[in-house]
Amino acid sequence: MSVGTPLPRVLVAHNRYQVRGGEDAAVARDIAALERAGCAVEAVFLDNAAIASGPARLRAAAAATHAPEGIARVMVAARRFAPDVVHIHNFFPLLSPGIHAAARAAGCATVQTLHNYRLICANAFLMREGAPCELCVTGSPYRAVRFACYRGSRTGSLAVARMIDHHRRAGTWRRDVDRFVALTPFARERFVAAGFPAEKIRVRPNGLPDPGPPADGPRQGLLFVGRLSPEKGVLVLAEAATRAGLRVTVIGEGPLAGALAGHPGLELTGTCAPDAVQAAMARAAALVVPSLWYEGLPMVVAEAYATGTPVVASRIGALAGLVADGVTGLLAEPGDAADLAGALGRIAGDPAAAAAMGREARAVYAREWREDVTTRALLDIYRDAVAARAAEAPLASTGT
Repeated sequence: MSVGTPLPRVLVAHNRYQVRGGEDAAVARDIAALERAGCAVEAVFLDNAAIASGPARLRAAAAATHAPEGIARVMVAARRFAPDVVHIHNFFPLLSPGIHAAARAAGCATVQTLHNYRLICANAFLMREGAPCELCVTGSPYRAVRFACYRGSRTGSLAVARMIDHHRRAGTWRRDVDRFVALTPFARERFVAAGFPAEKIRVRPNGLPDPGPPADGPRQGLLFVGRLSPEKGVLVLAEAATRAGLRVTVIGEGPLAGALAGHPGLELTGTCAPDAVQAAMARAAALVVPSLWYEGLPMVVAEAYATGTPVVASRIGALAGLVADGVTGLLAEPGDAADLAGALGRIAGDPAAAAAMGREARAVYAREWREDVTTRALLDIYRDAVAARAAEAPLASTGT
């Protein structure tokens, strides 16, 4: 925001996940960054840990379309705190998209971050049977029921599809949200294709505090950091490592850990503390992200760039835009072990080129992902949302 412009009062609302992940961490980082920038911020957290029994799951599913109890909790805080902006992150299932109408009725501008594709896809990932799926982007969300897209449950899929369909038909996203925050241009394109108002969607990545300039010196080894599951491409990575005659250090856990244990091309370390992960990235010649699905904004890419480490990634979805082939890393065809092996071999065989890509990666981080940069961008989005809300208020009061 420009010099002299008052900073907005921001109420953040977020439905935490049962298993804490990147989205929860991103929300916490945003709140801390806004506070450091001088904003008055209050947060209301709902927690899926409360959905611990069969009856609780049924109640949550039944209420997912409107979730009056969750909305009431947020609005109690809004009336007391009097925010300029209500910023919604995850609303599912204890809050619901209905929070936007309630906030606007109270005179607040509203912002919705599009961390995933829940607004248009029952499983939130635009993925089915291990591959990208866009059937519901322009089609009926009830197709998810046929394929049991939400956790393999047709009942659960019906509840989510009903929520998506209701708010699509009711015009919630066009009428009640002043600004959307997409994490990547690719994500913005998917939401525009689904009918969301392009003029309201801003692209702003999650921010990351600066770990400091990367140390000079040689890099060694390849690194994977993430969940060991099929959509992350770890089986393809294992085959590619064998083909290239290389060994990849793997940090993470997941359902494929047992199958990958003892693989000659992988060194499994399990999970590590954040400081240890950062140190491993700073030592690596490259980070490998061989995903088979549309990643949202994998923060491991930002973390690698921050440490001056290039990224070898699949040419799919947002990753194809996050990694500039031959500039900040290399791209390989998703699921193609031979192509991935070639990319890994190029990194290992040309340390000078890898180091040059790492320097450019660090420059991209400084321009786009450093916390002060992303915080300024978020404040600009808040300013736009408040202005849009103010412009509509006189029209609403006259009934125009």
